[in-house]
Amino acid sequence: MFSLRNCGLWVAASLTKKRVTLARFSGDSAAPLATKFDVIVIGGGHAGTEAAAAAARCGSRTLLLTHRVDTIGQMSCNPSFGGIGKGHLMREVDALDGLCSRICDQSGVHYKVLNRRKGPAVWGLRAQIDRKLYKQNMQKEILNTPLLTVQEGAVEDLILTEPEPEYTGKCRVSGVVLADGSTVHAESVVLTTGTFLRGVIIIGLEMHPAGRLGDQPSVGLAHTLEKLGFVVGRLKTGTPPRIAKESINFSILNKQTPDNPSIPFSFISETVWIKPEDQLPCYLTHTNPKVDEIVLENLHLNSHIKETTRGPRYCPSIESKVLRFPNRLHQVWLEPEGMDSDLIYPQGLSVTLPAELQEKMITCIKGLEKAKMIQPGYGVQYDYLDPRQITPSLETHLVQRLFFAGQINGTTGYEEAAAQGVIAGINASLRVKRKPPFVISRTEGYIGVLIDDLTTLGTNEPYRMFTSRAEFRLSLRPDNADSRLTFRGYEEVGCVSQQRYERASWMKSSLEEGISVLKSIEFSSSKWKKLIPEASISIGKSLPLSHL
Repeated sequence: MFSLRNCGLWVAASLTKKRVTLARFSGDSAAPLATKFDVIVIGGGHAGTEAAAAAARCGSRTLLLTHRVDTIGQMSCNPSFGGIGKGHLMREVDALDGLCSRICDQSGVHYKVLNRRKGPAVWGLRAQIDRKLYKQNMQKEILNTPLLTVQEGAVEDLILTEPEPEYTGKCRVSGVVLADGSTVHAESVVLTTGTFLRGVIIIGLEMHPAGRLGDQPSVGLAHTLEKLGFVVGRLKTGTPPRIAKESINFSILNKQTPDNPSIPFSFISETVWIKPEDQLPCYLTHTNPKVDEIVLENLHLNSHIKETTRGPRYCPSIESKVLRFPNRLHQVWLEPEGMDSDLIYPQGLSVTLPAELQEKMITCIKGLEKAKMIQPGYGVQYDYLDPRQITPSLETHLVQRLFFAGQINGTTGYEEAAAQGVIAGINASLRVKRKPPFVISRTEGYIGVLIDDLTTLGTNEPYRMFTSRAEFRLSLRPDNADSRLTFRGYEEVGCVSQQRYERASWMKSSLEEGISVLKSIEFSSSKWKKLIPEASISIGKSLPLSHL
């Protein structure tokens, strides 16, 4: 037995091999888990945790259902967050009081801002993350969130009722059916199934049903969605092998150090938890013609790459890169998985060849000649639903009060999932209260760009965010996400805490005061030229300091 803090009461969880049964406690008397909630969130990944926490922050009694509580906050693929475009999404999730940015500031091992050669509007905040720390910190946050209950269980079906006449949709969701036959009712349901809908893992010619390595897929729910009339597609992705750190010759590789000072993701973090001198370096190496040769000679042993199912265009497997860009060297970033981890993640080397060929390929690469592979790379194929079947609030057109978020909508990446999760959680709660939906437009944020692209254009490949997708990227900077979204989140939906609102208000007033001071200092252009010779000033009328 172990105890958790939940809804301000103690919660006890009895662990079995199949599931965890949670019960609330008040004093010495235990009451069974409630069978009715305001919002149910299915899936404990990056979309699910953000959705569940957002719904609870909005004041809804929320249930998070996950296959395994111990995998909440698990980074299933790369040990990093952020990047160009993705870092913008994280700042916007944080502006709405989301979790991932704060957790990254408590769990990173290497912080760096990408794209510094260009203007600050397109800088990309990025961090290597300690997998174990991130999971621990996320679970601590989720299991201590007021109004949020966590339960293990596989959802096999949806409970449907008659639709509300004032809304579109042929039916309305009113709860879920678990694998053991029990039911839980709710006013809104959010699906964040990731790669679990009829998920299959592939290594070489071997295929195994799984949502991710070690977890069973969700088949019953996939059948339910198909029967309801949702248009279902198929996508694929992959992950690289893991390499033993002590088997790599780092001395001959290009070393990359973190930024000093390190910039935190969250607006409420003064600094990150670790000093720059204590952070871990990354290393850069490259593929070579021997790698190409191994890939090309063994395509017949690789069913994943032969599949016509679309994979991620902007994060392709090494097989795809060799086929699309022959006779080129490809970057391989060697990234640490944690402060006390013995594993290195070779970013850029996603592969689904048989394990023995993966090991042969790895040892052809500079610095990896004696590398020991701990876990082979593998591919994942899974169902997704055409995102044109959802509204900008992420509610489905076919089923009222049913929301989709994350890879179920055809996206890829932790950041895209988190961004959809926070919006789905907010709107699931608003739907319960019969309030207007909370929608972010393309002019207001990258989250708006993401959702608008999905709901109007759809996607036939895993969607990834880039700054080039945003028409208003000069004004949608990572440093002003709080001024764009925090006040809306606080005043319109109540998903932002008083502490964050007060900090954003202080920052806004400080900026306005600074701008006022700059405007108040005014000299003639000739005097400015004498004071600041290097400034590009045209001779003419007097100018305020703010115009220089």
